[in-house]
Amino acid sequence: HLGSSSQVQFRAFPAVSQALCQTWLPETPWLVSSSETPAMPGKAATETYTHGVRTQHDSHIPPERALQKLKEGNARFVSGKVTSSFDFKPEHRTALAVHGQNPMAAILGCADSRCPIETLFDVQAGDIFVLRNAGNTLSHAEGSVVGSLEYCVGPLKAKLIVVLGHTKCGAMMGATQTMLSAQKPAKDGAPAKQSALEKLLSGLGPVAQQAQHELGSGASADEIAAHVVKVNVFAGMERLLIYSEPIREKVRSGEVQLHGAVYDITTGKVEFLGQHPRLPLILGMQAGLINTDKSLEAIAESAAQGA
Repeated sequence: HLGSSSQVQFRAFPAVSQALCQTWLPETPWLVSSSETPAMPGKAATETYTHGVRTQHDSHIPPERALQKLKEGNARFVSGKVTSSFDFKPEHRTALAVHGQNPMAAILGCADSRCPIETLFDVQAGDIFVLRNAGNTLSHAEGSVVGSLEYCVGPLKAKLIVVLGHTKCGAMMGATQTMLSAQKPAKDGAPAKQSALEKLLSGLGPVAQQAQHELGSGASADEIAAHVVKVNVFAGMERLLIYSEPIREKVRSGEVQLHGAVYDITTGKVEFLGQHPRLPLILGMQAGLINTDKSLEAIAESAAQGA
């Protein structure tokens, strides 16, 4: 619970994970440290990389510094003083291809075309490892998302993961409308087969229900959909920690930090929400009790039937 300043509350959301098989460059023992000049107030830090962009020849950035760089980049984006697009040169593409990637952070964001993640954080190619789907969701423990994040904080050694939602999210509105429709009396006849999109929206039902509960009776669909954006971010953080033992252990040890954020598509500003307020409790959960072969909806149905 965030306290009186927020209506967001939290519950455990169990479900599915599969490993992502990828090939990566082996860890190189001959890493060359990059140098960084501390930032002056209101200015971005000046960094010097071995090849002009972040590659495996540069040192890894601790989570606190990676988060600060994202904040600085978003501040430049909001003020219209972006720099990364002007600094990227053809030789930087060659450096990334030859010397490998070394992202400072992984970001799970929404596929909405109004949310260009590299742009809104004013970063270059090679700076961040980006995953996107409708609603930045982990409602069914999407193996490609979980496995990719494990790859980023494992072999690539990124120290920060950010789950990024955004205002006016169509997936959150769709989930809200689906949830509200499900509360109405069912029509006669066999239920129609769900499309992949309908399954995705149904999978977001628990967060939509939580948002509705927190706002209380009388909340409109628009109000619920706006509130569920933040609820969904925290739910995604919680699910990721439950689904992924490697990530959970790295967060527990302090090697990796997991943060939430919400991008305002009107102002361009990112609201950084911090780490999950129930982090110690989530890290202490017995994830082995979770059936990772079932979606949230299937688990709830099984529990109701005594399965």
